[in-house]
Amino acid sequence: MDPILDLARPSILRNPYPSYDRMRETGPVFWHELLGSWVLTRHADCLAVLTDSNRFASDWRRAGEDIPAPLLSVQTLDPPEHTAIRHLLLDGFRAQDRRALHDDLEGQIADLLAELAGRPSFDLVGELAEPIALRFVTAFLGVPAPELDWFVPMSRTVVDGMDAGLWPEKHEPAVAARAQLAEYAGGWLADPPKGGLIAYVAEHAADSGVAETVLRNSLRAVLHAGYESASRLLGNAAAALLTTPGALDAFRATPATAVDELIRYDAPVQADARVCVTDTELGGVTMKAGDPVTLFLGAANHDPLRFDHPTELRLDRAPNPHLGFGRGAHACLGASMAIRLTGSVLGTLATDHPGARAVAEPEHRRNLTLRGLDRFEVCLRPDTGEEVRP
Repeated sequence: MDPILDLARPSILRNPYPSYDRMRETGPVFWHELLGSWVLTRHADCLAVLTDSNRFASDWRRAGEDIPAPLLSVQTLDPPEHTAIRHLLLDGFRAQDRRALHDDLEGQIADLLAELAGRPSFDLVGELAEPIALRFVTAFLGVPAPELDWFVPMSRTVVDGMDAGLWPEKHEPAVAARAQLAEYAGGWLADPPKGGLIAYVAEHAADSGVAETVLRNSLRAVLHAGYESASRLLGNAAAALLTTPGALDAFRATPATAVDELIRYDAPVQADARVCVTDTELGGVTMKAGDPVTLFLGAANHDPLRFDHPTELRLDRAPNPHLGFGRGAHACLGASMAIRLTGSVLGTLATDHPGARAVAEPEHRRNLTLRGLDRFEVCLRPDTGEEVRP
């Protein structure tokens, strides 16, 4: 049985962490033939790769690969090309009134939860996590939210393509979806809004030295990654809280540390990839220039060498050096936003709806790189012993 393909089996997809443990115990660094890649499962090894862009590249052109133009963005470039676009986006992030954005969003969260509370049950993924995440990221960008029926399938196609190393047929549709989203994002620059990140980028683009293609692709990446990170984090975190006895009550007592622990416990970003650009020894093996390297961040976040009792959800865990949003030059730009959004939704849920409960088991999408739910039926009413039908 293949240890990585097995992760897609429904029984393991629900909880991949025991499988990660077996990989780490058998061989924490190993070569996987189907992926054609080294696989890392320990926290220390994954951290070493994430923070060393000299030896491990995100830009596969440095290893002689031909990368399609739709894939060149802030996510895939390395310094020095990466530096200009990352600084432009970071400056734009800092220029926004994030407090006002969050205040406005918290009102929307409370209203939506109050509306959903009047129903016998609802799908937390499709009716709460996804619409709230899309509203949030587009409000930050300063543009209207696209229709969910158009955007969500496109976004999921991109995510499916992240697993193309195992299922190659997913690659071409994902490249096409990225290109379509980049074209959509490019329209913002042609007619920029008066506020938000897009307005800032449009005003400063000419002086940034960033190529227009990279700029469009990077705005697409901010939209897509912001939405997927936030919606999947919210779904995974809510599932952990509502299926772990006492966790919702514990969240109210430990809001300052709880979201970081929820990220560590069941992070949306389960894997990342780099390519070795110079012969390197790591984890007891020699990696050659040109060797792909796959980092199982989900396994690293459950490494007992780094975390005490890693299988336990400890919402007061501190410090918590998880790798849920990466590290180094390619650490997630919008991590603080996703954390704040998740804290706001779960805080409102725990405070205003303490009787919230799962009606059915969470259903996971068949994705290994980005972990997330397909559906999660919940009820916000206290359990009175009566049967609730979705």
